[in-house]
Order: sequence, then structure tokens, then C-alpha cells
Amino acid sequence: MRLRLDGWVIAVSIAVASWVTPAAAQAPAGNRPAAGAQSNALPPPGGSILGPEGNPLNNQRVGPAGPAPKMPDGKPDLSGVWFSPRTMDPGKPVMTPWAAALTKERTESHSRDDPEARCLPAGVPRMNPFPWKTVQTPGLLVMLFEGNIHSYRQVFMDGREHPKDLDPTWYGHSIGKWDGDTLVVDTVGFNDKFWFDSAGHPHTEQLHVIERFRRRDLGNLDIDITIEDPAAYTEPWKIKRTSVLMKGEISEYICNENNQDVEHLVGK
Repeated sequence: MRLRLDGWVIAVSIAVASWVTPAAAQAPAGNRPAAGAQSNALPPPGGSILGPEGNPLNNQRVGPAGPAPKMPDGKPDLSGVWFSPRTMDPGKPVMTPWAAALTKERTESHSRDDPEARCLPAGVPRMNPFPWKTVQTPGLLVMLFEGNIHSYRQVFMDGREHPKDLDPTWYGHSIGKWDGDTLVVDTVGFNDKFWFDSAGHPHTEQLHVIERFRRRDLGNLDIDITIEDPAAYTEPWKIKRTSVLMKGEISEYICNENNQDVEHLVGK
């Protein structure tokens, strides 16, 4: 697998995580991050990898200063190319017994069966460490993801409701509305196939995700996430992330080409 960030192309052989994996479930040597990253843990929440200053994998970036751009109707314009979000507060999932047992089984097998490592969609709200792009119109916001399978999400902002007969999908059905300067995205209709992270936190088709996107200035996008799934979690799981504006464009990335993850996910 290759990793491209802001013009850099880096070879990595890791399972991308959006949750800090417990010490008991750390990956074997073949799954650990490249030099410069944390030595004994998978990537931190959001997919960004900690590294020294100047390292393109560093997730302590600060976006460019300036006012947040506006749409013609005065609403914030969330359009732009963004670095993979980093998690400021991962929250604490409170799981039902079966979900806790399944997470334990997956982490202890070193994420051997992680669908994302096999180039399947990451789902929501998991993100991989590749840039992503938002394109906003008054009635539709589109998220384009460079990583994984070159995938996308659509957020309908034209006042429609969720359909009553949704077929379960990897990214669900998203509708958005404005709460002041914050875009609130409500998503349902998920399948139960993707993991929330490489630690293996599961969900069911009852999953309901609420994301709040606020562009606090030109270069920084704050994302507050609430995960609701009463079959898997006894209370809402809340996560705080931030993403930084990036110069340049997303590139074509085909995960299936030269995918080196699978051969290193040997389990135990």
C-alpha cells in the first residue's frame, strides 16, 4: 500500500486504524507503522500517523489562517481538499456484551480480518490516512476520498428525508441541514460489514451516525461525531476530530493495486 500526502508518496504496510488499539492487541512487527511513527501502536484515531516535525506523516498540522469562505447564500463553504482528520477526543465506546466480545476477538487476532485492509469501503465515520475533498452546492455536498477504493459520499441538503425502504450499504444515506454555521449530517441505512477501526469495534444495521461539520476558519474543519447503535453500544459514542486544509488535489488511488496489507495480517 502507498500513502500520498501533500505531494509525498510513502510505502506503508499497516492496517489503518481510527481507534487507539489497546496494548494487549498491538499489531505484530509486520503491521507496525513506518519509522518515525509511534513504535508500539497502530495509527491513532482518524488514520493520521504521529511523526516528527517535517515528516509528511505528522498529524500536528495547523491550517492556514484567514476567514472561512462563504457560499452566495451566506452559509459557510466547506469545499476544499483536506488532510485525513486527526482525532482530538476518541470518546469511550460502552459496548453490549456481544460487541465487547467480538472486539476482543478481533484485536487479539491483530485485525487479521479487517475489511478495510482488503480494500473494502471504510464506512462511516472511519477515515484512512489519505486526503479527501468536499464539493459543496446549495442542495448537495459531495465527499470524495482518495484512499481505499476511490470512493465517495453524497449528503443531500435539499430538504428531503431518509427513504423508508433503504437497502443497507457501506456508506448509508446522508441528509444535511444547517444549525447556524454548522452542517449537521444525519446518516442511516448502513450494512453491518465494516469495522469502525482496526481494533474491530462492530455495529449493526441499526447504526445511526450524526456528524457536525464546522469550518472555524480558512484552514481548519472541526468534526463532532455521535455514533448511536443500541444493539452494540449502551450509550452514544462521541468523537471529536479536526481536519486541516491541504494545497493540491486528490490523486487516483486504487487500493487493489499492489495491496501489501493482507500478507502482513497474519493474525495469531
